[in-house]
Amino acid sequence: MPPIASPDAGLGPRLRVRPHGFRLADRDPADDLGLSRAEAKARRLADLERLGDLQERLYAEGARALLVVLQGVDAAGKDGVVKHVLRGVDPQGVSVTAFKEPTRTELEHDFLWRAQVALPVRGCIGAFNRSHYEEVLVVRVHPELLAAEHVDPARARDPAFWKQRFHDISTWERHLTCDGTRVAKLFLHLSKAEQRRRFLARAEEPAKLWKFSPGDVREHCHWDAYQEAYEAALRATSTAQEPWYVIPADHKWVARTAAAAIIVEHLEAMDPRFPVPSREQRAEMEAAIAKLRAEG
Repeated sequence: MPPIASPDAGLGPRLRVRPHGFRLADRDPADDLGLSRAEAKARRLADLERLGDLQERLYAEGARALLVVLQGVDAAGKDGVVKHVLRGVDPQGVSVTAFKEPTRTELEHDFLWRAQVALPVRGCIGAFNRSHYEEVLVVRVHPELLAAEHVDPARARDPAFWKQRFHDISTWERHLTCDGTRVAKLFLHLSKAEQRRRFLARAEEPAKLWKFSPGDVREHCHWDAYQEAYEAALRATSTAQEPWYVIPADHKWVARTAAAAIIVEHLEAMDPRFPVPSREQRAEMEAAIAKLRAEG
C-alpha cells in the first residue's frame, strides 16, 4: 500500500480536532469560514469536479477505499451533504449507509459489527450517515438502551466503560487505515437555536412534514447531554490518521462546501493512480487494437 499522507492545506487543518484542550463550545456553528456565498459556491463546484476525477482514479486503482463518517444532531444536514456533495460521483463507486435503530440481528453482535459489514469495498467511497459512534452518543445519553445489547446499563456510570469503547473504536479505525481504508470523520456542528428553527420549518411546510418527528423534539430536550457526549467522543477518537473535523453547520452552504473540500483533501492525500499495463498486457492490447483496425 502507498504510504498514508495527511492533508496539510485547505479547510481541513482549520477544522480538524486536535484532542489536547479541545472544547466543542469554542467552535462557532455559524462560522462562515471567511467565505461569501459566491466564493463558497465557486469553491464547491471546483471541488466537486475534482472529486469526480479522484473517485474515478480510486475506482480504477481498485486497491484502497475512503470511508466518510457523518455525525451530527438531528437536522444538522447529514442527508444534504450526501445529496449535494456525492451527487457528481459515479454511483458504481459510492455506497451510502444510514444507521438507524439497530435491528435484532445487529444487537446480537458486538457494537462494531454492523459498521464492519457496511464498509466500502476497495476502489470505492463509503459514506456513513450516522455510524458506530451512536454507541458512544445516543447510548451514552440513554444508557437504558444498553440492556438490548446484553450489557448492564449500570456500567454506563463507570467512566472506564466509555474509555474502553473509545479505545475499541480507535483500534478498529486504525486497522481499517492499515488495511487500505482511509477514514475521514465529519461532525456537522449545529446550534440549538438553528435546530429548533429547522424543526419548526419542517413542521410548517407540508412537503417536509414527513421529516418531522416528535422523537426529534424529545432528543432536542437532551441538548446539553448530547453536546457533552459529542465533545468526549471527538476528543477521545480524533487521531493523526483518523481525524475528526468540526464543520459549522448553521449555514448549509458552508457545511456542504467544507465537507466537499475535506473529502477532496483526503483523496488528494491518497493520490490514487490509474493502473499502468504491464509489457505483456500492453502487447495484448495492441494486438486487440490491430485486430479491430483490420476489420475496417
